[in-house]
Amino acid sequence: MAEILQTTLPYDPFTPRPLPGIAPLDPGDWLHRDEAFAGQLARRDVLLADRRAEVLALDPEAADPAQEVLDLALEQAYPGAGAGVVRPDGVRVAVDRADPLGTLGRLVQEDICILQKRGDEHVLTGAVLCFPASWTLEEKFLRPLTGIHEPVDSYDAGIARRVQRLFDGVRSGRPLWRFNALWYDDPELHQPRSAAQRRDRVDPERAGYLRSERQCILRLPRSNAVVFSIHTYVLARASLAERQ
Repeated sequence: MAEILQTTLPYDPFTPRPLPGIAPLDPGDWLHRDEAFAGQLARRDVLLADRRAEVLALDPEAADPAQEVLDLALEQAYPGAGAGVVRPDGVRVAVDRADPLGTLGRLVQEDICILQKRGDEHVLTGAVLCFPASWTLEEKFLRPLTGIHEPVDSYDAGIARRVQRLFDGVRSGRPLWRFNALWYDDPELHQPRSAAQRRDRVDPERAGYLRSERQCILRLPRSNAVVFSIHTYVLARASLAERQ
């Protein structure tokens, strides 16, 4: 079985950034492929086949943005794609326009969330979320940003306003990105957890794995929806020690 863990990171996860830690992103650098591509895509294939209802949700009103983000990903990651593409790991994937997020989930390492403005906040109206880090799509689907971030301790009213301004202000062709970094005892990528079931405290000095998410925010030009993408890196402590 191909390895699902990375051994390197394209950024320093220990560089402190005040919340929300946003920086500009080159549009051409949105999607990443790394050394864990084959293993992670194989895991995504299994999750989408066996647990689709847990990892994919799409509101009918998000159908157009879902098509648009699939087109954008194909343009960047598989230029010239037709009815099907061959991934770098040799697996052929049909481009099913009737299932845009299901198709997308089998083509890129990133989880993809679609958020649309409804009232004063952006609402999660679609997602393919194979690698949740201690949350569930079922609980967050069709909820606004403030509801999505419950019960994150650091997500207070001030941060909520700043994040909403970011989602309001992000412009087409000028995406943004940030990262986080948390220690885990378990390297499993698929870690859903109810908001009512808080994650056990992990000792950073003893935990075996660092989990870091490269999170990107971009505006879709046609539908005006916002895409929040998550590229998950999990590195064994030994790999981090080798870098130092």
